[in-house]
Amino acid sequence: PDVPAAGLLVVGNKVDLLPADSPGHLGRLRQRVAAACAQAGLRGAPLVDVRLVSAKTGFGLEGLVSRLQRSWKCAGDVYLLGATNSGKSTLFNTLLRSDYCKSRAPDAIDRATVSPWPGTTLNLLKFPIINPTCDRIFRRQERLKEEATKTEDQLSSEERKYLNHLKKQGYLVGEVGRTFQRQKSSPVVDFDPDMLSYSIDEDPRHSPRKHEEREEFTHNEVKDARWCFDTPGIVKENCVLNLLTEKEVKLVLPTCAIIPRTFILKPGMVLFLAALGRVDYLQGEKPAWFSVVASNLLPVHIATLSNADAIYKKHAGQELLKVPMGGEERMKEFPPLVPQDITLEGIGTTEAVADIKLSSAGWVAVTAHAEEKLLLRAYTPKGTALVVREPPLLPYISTIRGARIAGTAAYRTKKPPSLVENLKTTGRK
Repeated sequence: PDVPAAGLLVVGNKVDLLPADSPGHLGRLRQRVAAACAQAGLRGAPLVDVRLVSAKTGFGLEGLVSRLQRSWKCAGDVYLLGATNSGKSTLFNTLLRSDYCKSRAPDAIDRATVSPWPGTTLNLLKFPIINPTCDRIFRRQERLKEEATKTEDQLSSEERKYLNHLKKQGYLVGEVGRTFQRQKSSPVVDFDPDMLSYSIDEDPRHSPRKHEEREEFTHNEVKDARWCFDTPGIVKENCVLNLLTEKEVKLVLPTCAIIPRTFILKPGMVLFLAALGRVDYLQGEKPAWFSVVASNLLPVHIATLSNADAIYKKHAGQELLKVPMGGEERMKEFPPLVPQDITLEGIGTTEAVADIKLSSAGWVAVTAHAEEKLLLRAYTPKGTALVVREPPLLPYISTIRGARIAGTAAYRTKKPPSLVENLKTTGRK
């Protein structure tokens, strides 16, 4: 709230990871983000907009570029601020190859991975923002209109192959194009966003290609330029990721579409999310549904109250619960799980009443019969945040499931189809 900025545009990244639990879910997610901004003190004139995007799959990026260009009147440079692991550097690199960036910049940006741009004193990566003149805006709109008339069948085989790859990665997919291409005699090199930019909390990845001479901007080209900066990631307090090794973080952070896992539990049953979180169903008259939204690589284990402590003691640090890993020695230094009692009242068998957010490991959406009172006890590692989120982020998440697996508390999983932005549906007239 105290940032001295002409305007703040809040971007909710990685939206491609979340399944659509009902029609209009994106509008609801945007409202939740806006409400969180207001609660944090970001409201009124400084907050110019809230956008949902996926820097990885390109969803929402063309709309974000258009919105940023409409903010050109806000004089000054643009800074990308965000928490570690929020995908901020991937967003920087995607904007780098979009209409937001001067067309020559990608030819010179590799130099920024080993040394800063001229005039930079904070050692931050940056690229020059293109001036959105009326002519450029018109040409860009014409390109977007033309691309919106295409169907998947009209894409080249390479484009279809890449599109199918993105569909496997996320539920929401988009294409980021360039209107202002610079003519080059050399062939275009495949773009890998993670090769170009990294924050101080990430390791640089070096291209195996031989060193090539990179172009540089002249003084006249950049003397009055506005710049877009990538900044170091902000480390969140009370976050379970701060307790994990790099290998463990890679298992906890989702990198592809999250497939929800739903279980029906009776009072006296316990749900473990790896060894990072636990939810006990202590009291209630009827069974309730618990839907886990977390990395597909994190195991979920169902137990009873009578043997839950023994299971944690035996399997924390081992393969069954997977994270943390490293056996007894690892668990000696890992904080113990601490409990928090939660009371909820159900609102119906198809709509969750709340999310139990187990720090950054994921969350469990709880769905119960109308007016059914539940007493739960949730656990996270000492020093990490456990949050009860009401209303839930995806209230109808329990409906994304298959048939009950006989003899177990689990339902078969179901993965909703992916949605491609800026392409006509095949067969639509």
